[in-house]
Amino acid sequence: MYLLRLALASLANRRFTALLTVFAIALSVCLLLAVERVRLEARASFASTISGTDLIVGARSGSVNLLLYSVFRIGNATNNIRWDSFEAISQDKRVKWAIPMSLGDSHRGYRVMGTSPAYFEHYRFGRGKPLQLAEGKPFADMFDVVLGAEAAQALKYKLGDKLVLAHGVSTVSLVQHDDKPFTVVGILARTGTPVDRTLHISLSGMEALHVDWQNGVPARGAGKVSADQARALDLQPKAITAFMLGLNSKIATFALQRQINEYRGEPLLAILPGVALQELWSLMGTAEKALFVVSLFVVLTGLIGMLTAILTSLNERRREMAILRSVGARPWHVGSLLVLEAFALALAGAALGVGLLYLGIGLSQGYVQANYGLYLPLALPSPYEWTLLGAILAAALLMGVVPAWRAYRQSLADGLSIRL
Repeated sequence: MYLLRLALASLANRRFTALLTVFAIALSVCLLLAVERVRLEARASFASTISGTDLIVGARSGSVNLLLYSVFRIGNATNNIRWDSFEAISQDKRVKWAIPMSLGDSHRGYRVMGTSPAYFEHYRFGRGKPLQLAEGKPFADMFDVVLGAEAAQALKYKLGDKLVLAHGVSTVSLVQHDDKPFTVVGILARTGTPVDRTLHISLSGMEALHVDWQNGVPARGAGKVSADQARALDLQPKAITAFMLGLNSKIATFALQRQINEYRGEPLLAILPGVALQELWSLMGTAEKALFVVSLFVVLTGLIGMLTAILTSLNERRREMAILRSVGARPWHVGSLLVLEAFALALAGAALGVGLLYLGIGLSQGYVQANYGLYLPLALPSPYEWTLLGAILAAALLMGVVPAWRAYRQSLADGLSIRL
């Protein structure tokens, strides 16, 4: 204990340098733990971009491609699905609910999705959270649109505004559906998922946009159908892009998946969202590991800074070490003193780093969850985080051996007769 008290007294005598070293270690520890928590929560959030959905069905292609265009609104489907195929599968007694999706149009770079009211009732994200409207109501009319939070904020739309959709998914489109404007009737609360970047319309509204199109181009003159004329038509879709299924029992998932994949009416693919999400995440694993390695190097830099500070002060403390030796301190006492100083600096830095981490989480928790969909809990360190902290302290002890060994080899005469 007397060595520990002596080490603390020595650090207090050099408090400015010691505090700078502690703060540097604290920042590096805070960064390491923050990256680790964000990495884990990002993985969990990514895996729960969609939850509560048992199967996603689309035209036969690849599981990642189907996931990308149906959930993340990235890319395009290889083909559409006939409406009668959707009805046949959705009416299976094992199916509890079905959400049809029709993609293909956009508005100023944001994707437009045609769907049914079941989307607002059954779609879940995160840990089973339902969609909620921040303003307005779900679409009821053929030309109503419900905006995602990010799209509404970026485009500065409010309830009652009119907007014109564009054909295709490019940011700039040469073909506008300007004869059939839509009215904003609802804005969804922020979810931190691709829902925020999507414009939602009814399936009949999506059909109305293309009811007078022939061979991929809009009709001209007498063949053109106005918005009022479209309301009087039966606009049941002939085809959709994909659909989501929720089942009455999870046990039936694999059997129904196999049945859909072997569907004789047309080539279809049914995927489990969780499995496809893990497959997609594995493709990004290199970036995840690289971020963690960078954080480790930041911690290593902080520890090297501590070692540098101790070694720099060691030459100035030769007389102090010599006086300790002259009053009976053994060489290992001097060495132990420096090891304890290194350990005390690292321990104080680790403790301060954990404190900074919790302070940062407490201040930014709501903002991060609202804007990025990441929930960072104020929980005790996990076993893995304790392991990281233990490894940092062990590394500090090992680095403390370097100045301890140098002090151990300094002689009493060298300390009492400093060279000028």
